[in-house]
Amino acid sequence: MAEKQSGPRVIVVGAGVVGCSIAFHLAQMGANVSVFDKGEVCGGMSARSGALVRMHYTFAPEADLAWKSLKYFEQWDRLVGGSCGFVRTGFVVLVGEQNAERLRRNVAILKSLGIETDLAEPGQLRTREQEVRVDDIVLAACEPRSGYADPVATTESFAEAARAREAEFTCNMPIAALATQDGRCTGVTDASGKTHHSDFVCVAAGPWTDSLLAPVGVQIGIKTERAQIAYFKRPAGLRHSVIIDTVGGCYLRPHGDDLTLVGLGALSPDEQPNPDMFQEANDAQFVEEALRRLSARIPRMKQAEYVRGHAGIYDMTPDSRPVLGVVPGVPGLYVAAGFSGTGFKTSPAVGAAMTELILTAKSITADLSPFAFERIQQEHLIRPADEYTMGTDFGHTL
Repeated sequence: MAEKQSGPRVIVVGAGVVGCSIAFHLAQMGANVSVFDKGEVCGGMSARSGALVRMHYTFAPEADLAWKSLKYFEQWDRLVGGSCGFVRTGFVVLVGEQNAERLRRNVAILKSLGIETDLAEPGQLRTREQEVRVDDIVLAACEPRSGYADPVATTESFAEAARAREAEFTCNMPIAALATQDGRCTGVTDASGKTHHSDFVCVAAGPWTDSLLAPVGVQIGIKTERAQIAYFKRPAGLRHSVIIDTVGGCYLRPHGDDLTLVGLGALSPDEQPNPDMFQEANDAQFVEEALRRLSARIPRMKQAEYVRGHAGIYDMTPDSRPVLGVVPGVPGLYVAAGFSGTGFKTSPAVGAAMTELILTAKSITADLSPFAFERIQQEHLIRPADEYTMGTDFGHTL
């Protein structure tokens, strides 16, 4: 048994993949860590993730977080312990004419970060992805080291590694309020009325984050969005990479040896679902549309059998990028939320960088300043110059 940590006391609110990554890195750095969640570890939206592991983003700092996270997925047993279920399949993003030059510029930026990626013309792509229809695309970008992981195994192994370093987890205990004194965050008060004191608090509560922040006078402006994924039976011998299809408006990835996962984002993005009570099963309309878009890209799956699926809630910020860092005007309070459906793949580096910021006031693993809370308050939102135009509603940007 490891010795009890004697470092700074840090409370993490939220035991999803981001919260557990932060807890693990904090404990690894010697902090005295307590994690609270209204449910179980990975009992919320992390378990519903499509769990893609890819580096392709149109915002360089976000791509850098994903790139810094890749080494964790590739070396999980050594860096964290246990298994994250990472499967390397390769990744491709497909674009049409309106996005071709943007893709070229984005790939150049990704390469400058050290990311292994290259461009492929339709004919070149067909030699790599023999089952993929390419006649309606102009260009693609490929990442050979990308793939997918198991979101539950990833989150639980982060939590287990944190526990092994004496982090304490209190599950099924909602946090009623943040505790403050003289304007500083000094801990949390749980639903039973007990106050837990700490030096720092980090809120990583996804769509529940703003309700905790509001009483201290700040909010991110998170909106909720219901997004669905479905699994279809894949014909024997059919193989494909993880694919983001900006032309057809979907993403897909293999799942094991015989299934393909398909996601579309939100079919009705104007709705504001309650994360505590929403329809978890797939809509019949979604299943039909998912199969249509899947078979349009991989024709051999036209008659694919629907196996199962589910919905989850995205925590959408005004610019669809996370808020990471200090909460302005409230010393001792930090936030890591608003990942807008893309947080899984960056969670290892986010945990490391947030830990550095909390304990040393400077993030070294990756620069978190582009994701600072102030951009929301000042309305200096992240709008990459070469963000892609999606052919249909994709649910969120890249």
